[in-house]
Amino acid sequence: MIISINGKLMDEQQAVVSVYDHGFLYGLGLFETFRTYNKVPFLLAEHMNRLAEGCKELGIGYEPDLERVQKLIDELLAANELQDAYIRFSVSAGVEALGLPSGDYGQPTEIVYIKALPPRDTKTYEEGKALQLLKLPRNTPEGLYRFKSFHYMNNILAKRELGQYPWATGAEGLMMSEEGYVAEGIVSNIFFIKDGTCYTPSLDTGILAGITRAHVLRIAQRGQLPAQDGLYRWEDLVEADEVFLVNSIQEIVPVTTLYTPSGQKISVGTGTVGPITRELIRTYNEY
Repeated sequence: MIISINGKLMDEQQAVVSVYDHGFLYGLGLFETFRTYNKVPFLLAEHMNRLAEGCKELGIGYEPDLERVQKLIDELLAANELQDAYIRFSVSAGVEALGLPSGDYGQPTEIVYIKALPPRDTKTYEEGKALQLLKLPRNTPEGLYRFKSFHYMNNILAKRELGQYPWATGAEGLMMSEEGYVAEGIVSNIFFIKDGTCYTPSLDTGILAGITRAHVLRIAQRGQLPAQDGLYRWEDLVEADEVFLVNSIQEIVPVTTLYTPSGQKISVGTGTVGPITRELIRTYNEY
């Protein structure tokens, strides 16, 4: 694939960063993942705003320009002969001396990755997927709230645990907080429906303030669907009428089966995709 480093397009095999880049040395970097529809990056302003706010808090001197970003994505799509694509927009702290920084970073490294989107698995959206409860807890965030940062070991360890459950092939893994509250999936935020109200874990659980999570809450508000965030237990998911996951690439994914670490299988509601989830998917697709 052709990717971009600091605005310069190059073959991915030729792309390198310095071993003294603090993104490599200390994991000090942020990224946004999103997709395009008809060459238009979805919710680009929201993604870039979150990136800019995170960079400011970390002392990384980077302020994205939406017009420039759109142009760069257009160039990458054309160079890779893609109409729609998966985009990872990364900003690393940049090259500095070995050791912790004494001030802000003035020369960050911008890397934009691109790849083709996988074929849409229509069966999953029609029949739902499984959610596997993990033993590994969600680690606490780096700051007051979680950054979408290069620090991804917690998620990788969660993915490794998920692979240990033979019955959970194709499932998403669910991490709880240290206090035992529902947190988030390995690559998703989680929602559930009970008695006509939509619930999602509070940011106080240490989850990522997901862009798609916020968008779904706005959709619920526009559709006059009562929605709230809070602290919830595994039992709340077990007793829910509907459960679904969200992220920027897979959009809204219904969950119809829950698994415990011992392999106990639990059907969500009637075991089929519920009407509110279907309506949210329909409304999301309209956007």
